[in-house]
Amino acid sequence: MNFLGKKPASVRPEGADTASGRTTRQRGDAAEDQALACLQAAGLKLLERNYRTPGRGGGEIDLVMRDRDGTVVFVEVRSRASNAFGGAGASIGAVKQRRIVFAARHYLLRMSVPPPCRFDVVLVDDASVQWLKAAFDAQ
Repeated sequence: MNFLGKKPASVRPEGADTASGRTTRQRGDAAEDQALACLQAAGLKLLERNYRTPGRGGGEIDLVMRDRDGTVVFVEVRSRASNAFGGAGASIGAVKQRRIVFAARHYLLRMSVPPPCRFDVVLVDDASVQWLKAAFDAQ
């Protein structure tokens, strides 16, 4: 089950999107750009983009932001070309959440005093951007 309470759908293979001619990576980068613009317009500041833990089996955080109140916000950006398999939100399951939390803990190790933090998700479906604050916890 994912954080939306839905069963994860089957995953489409990497490669070109026949409708737009863009690769999955290009679509993902464009979705991150849209999410970043939305968050910055809301007053968040970018700390890091595509933060990865060293070594294999670690995690990655698409955007690390700081909210106006000082909260560090770890943002997962999800995009899908269609809602046929549950949309973007249906793809964030428990394993993905654990990897994000793992990477966030690694990121916070370099701070002498960890600030308050939260895990947000930005869903990019077609032309819409949906920002889910505190989408999941670090449990």
